[in-house]
Amino acid sequence: MTRITDPLDFGPGLAIAARSCASICPSQVPENQDNLLLIDATGRAAFLQDQAPHSVQVPGWPAGHVRVAVMDGMGGHGHGREAAEAVATGLLRVPACSTQAELDQRLDALHTKLQQHFRQPRDSLRRPGTTLTLLEIAPGSAPLLYHAGDSRLYEISALAARPLTVDHVPATCFAMHGLLGEQEWWQQVHGEHRPQISQAYILGNAFGNPQVLEDPLLALDAQRLPPFLRELGDRRALAVREDALYLLATDGFWSCGRPLEWTARWPALMARPGHAPGAALDALFADYTDNPPRELHIDNVTAIVLRFGTAPARPPDNIDETALPAASIPPHS
Repeated sequence: MTRITDPLDFGPGLAIAARSCASICPSQVPENQDNLLLIDATGRAAFLQDQAPHSVQVPGWPAGHVRVAVMDGMGGHGHGREAAEAVATGLLRVPACSTQAELDQRLDALHTKLQQHFRQPRDSLRRPGTTLTLLEIAPGSAPLLYHAGDSRLYEISALAARPLTVDHVPATCFAMHGLLGEQEWWQQVHGEHRPQISQAYILGNAFGNPQVLEDPLLALDAQRLPPFLRELGDRRALAVREDALYLLATDGFWSCGRPLEWTARWPALMARPGHAPGAALDALFADYTDNPPRELHIDNVTAIVLRFGTAPARPPDNIDETALPAASIPPHS
């Protein structure tokens, strides 16, 4: 099984494997509007260009620094593949970041730049968008997360597959306004298939009013999220475990009638003793192909699996996939 990471070198203490596929169904092969970016410890980068793997050398990349990201382009708004590809290539020009503030500032600036590039005069609802879930990993430091959209980061141990990100979807919007409780939120976001989104990179956000698309991204932090989601802020340093795998993935992996039944299989499938990221990734794709979840919605699937060796420093204490929601909610201050 070919992986886009096979020729890359992530250095000691970090193992990574990645793959992207238009579809696991031979009879249905849509355009692959997903993308991914991996920059290894030597500055070698891999991503998709015209749906095929492509590699370049990033000049001046600091030794030992690693960046990984997944993107899911929004086909319903047109040019989804182009949007995800533009983000992948744009990230090549973002310098390596060592602090959360620098990462946030540079990625927000790239969002604005690409938004202007794709702007449709007087028609923001047709502007393309893409999810972006990214980890910035500096040597000896905790990984930094930047997240927009409904792709996800999971921590997978022998006991559970635990989401570490919040989907930017209508249910989260309602929860932020106190209109949805914890149990209802988990059921709607992780227990059902609801292909709507409230925020995406390049597209902007509709958290304040689903009828109005705002240009900026709204970072969901402890002040904005409800209490039961406050530990899952979009932009934060992560405390990682050596005995767990970390999965960055697009939503094709849980676009099915009963997503929790499927994700509950991941610990036994992927977190086996001695399972390297490559073996875990192969097991995930093979099981998805051979034993697909019930009521599967055919979609692109992209995944990056990471395992950390010597754990980075712990962070300080801190605080269809393309449709915008139609329901009206109170403005969010």
